[in-house]
Amino acid sequence: MDSLVIRRAVAEDIETIGQLWEQLVEHHTHLDTRLPESVPNGGRRYARRLYDTLRDDYARLLVAVVNDKVIGYVLGMIVDLAPDMFEQETSGFLADIFVTPEQRRTGAGRALVQELARWFRERGVQYYEWHVAARNADALAFWESIGGDAIMVRMRASVNE
Repeated sequence: MDSLVIRRAVAEDIETIGQLWEQLVEHHTHLDTRLPESVPNGGRRYARRLYDTLRDDYARLLVAVVNDKVIGYVLGMIVDLAPDMFEQETSGFLADIFVTPEQRRTGAGRALVQELARWFRERGVQYYEWHVAARNADALAFWESIGGDAIMVRMRASVNE
């Protein structure tokens, strides 16, 4: 693999990340038609929201770069549970991760997650969580390989039957 660099995203990366997000949504809907499709210009709308994360002390947006080209990203944030109902545990949430298909299995995804985990650790976060599509066997295997352990399973039932 060419030289991989993991770095904090900058404003110039946002449009590319929006395009990668569109690929992520397309990948998910291809795996499972029950997952939501992007609205028209969804990637641009997603990208606009990301600008705020660049200045947010409780969020981190990282990119994976190979040969000066962004080939993946991860978005994480520090969250807490409803303090009036749950004992407080500051945790991390990995909101999105995507690596282009041609760069998968090169270590880029693992490197993104490791850097995000380091950022969480520096902020006193004990654990982080994420969602993964149930029909995404490759992603499930990836998450299990880095120590992921299912805690809850999100389920759905139709009300039309």
